[in-house]
Amino acid sequence: MINELIKIGNQSKKAISSQLNYKKKNKVLKDYCDLINKNKKLIINQNKKDIFQAQKKRLQLNLIDRLILDEQKILDITNSIKSIIKLKDPTNIIMEKWKRPNGLNISKISIPIGVIGVIYESRPNVTSDVASLCFKSGNAVILKGGKEAFYTNKILSKLFRNSLKKNNIDENFVQFIDNKNRKVVDFLLTKMSKYIDVIIPRGGKQLVKKVQALSNLPIIGHLEGICHTFVDKDANLKIAKKIIYNAKLRNTAICGATETVLIHQKILNKSCNYVLEDLEKNGCKIIGDNNIRKFYKGKISKATNKDWSKEYLSPTVSVKTVNDLNEAIKHINIYGTMHTDSIITKNKITAKKFLSGVKSSIAMHNTSTQFADGGEFGFGGEVGISTNTLPPRGPVGLNQLVSYKYIITSNGKIRK
Repeated sequence: MINELIKIGNQSKKAISSQLNYKKKNKVLKDYCDLINKNKKLIINQNKKDIFQAQKKRLQLNLIDRLILDEQKILDITNSIKSIIKLKDPTNIIMEKWKRPNGLNISKISIPIGVIGVIYESRPNVTSDVASLCFKSGNAVILKGGKEAFYTNKILSKLFRNSLKKNNIDENFVQFIDNKNRKVVDFLLTKMSKYIDVIIPRGGKQLVKKVQALSNLPIIGHLEGICHTFVDKDANLKIAKKIIYNAKLRNTAICGATETVLIHQKILNKSCNYVLEDLEKNGCKIIGDNNIRKFYKGKISKATNKDWSKEYLSPTVSVKTVNDLNEAIKHINIYGTMHTDSIITKNKITAKKFLSGVKSSIAMHNTSTQFADGGEFGFGGEVGISTNTLPPRGPVGLNQLVSYKYIITSNGKIRK
């Protein structure tokens, strides 16, 4: 296992020594789309192996649903790749340039990060999205997918390598670790710093916790998505009702789903039932503080302080009263995870204070938190969402997978 992983690391380092122009990159991605379309039956057959294993192990139904690939999901995969093709190459761009009084000409140029390791679970589309984004941004990628989607991940990565080979490009720009040994991840995180420049965990809380605890590599990722929607006293309640329903129930299993709703105490009387009743009618469990429980006429459980720190990832929402904007911001900055938080208000001054006051990597106004997604940002997809304080933050797409260097020229200048 150790020799195998070191070999993969060396092959990745060698691959990124190749300099590719955007036309070659786009040709590889186009051919990858064609190969996926030509091999739909093979992909679906490999996917059926994963589904069979998942059912045999009695995995939860929502996890099995994530695994399933059909014609529509394969179309979604190729559409995502096509949108990446349309994006500009983010490398070798002059980000800034200036001339110093001492005669130095300085340019800041975008470059690839290098070798990116991605550890991920369940969703097979991550393989194609991540491989495409990393390759187009000039990076090599080492993929360690979850065993649940082993056969599907393997065929999708193999088809990418076939496309690279077809275009006479080092196929080790994309490598898939097909060793299921649990110690593989430990070795990647602790012994591969010579070969991997950054690690990206994409999966559940336990995976991300493990990566954060063990890794001696830089990490791009987030632990949890405890997202909030704050209904201000100046909110348009029709908008609030529509947004909160979508933010909670459109897809409860994604990290951008709202987990806590905050309501300004001045509008409890007219907003509480109006905003929350649709959630309950559609199977959402409501957990509220004492004030919410006084006003809400439906079924409601009593909230404890622990509820403000929960990422439910299910049809459950906690609801809290706040006295004013400052209390809403304070609550979010204490209990939130710097993922995505939204305010519903007609007051632009209030909105501006909220947007600058919360520590969130994505702050929203009159918008559903479910838009926390690289595809929705126009990034063509994402390798994940980062809640790091240091950049990159938010959805990590094509333009976030680059670093930069300074290039300096002069006419024989020496420093006195």
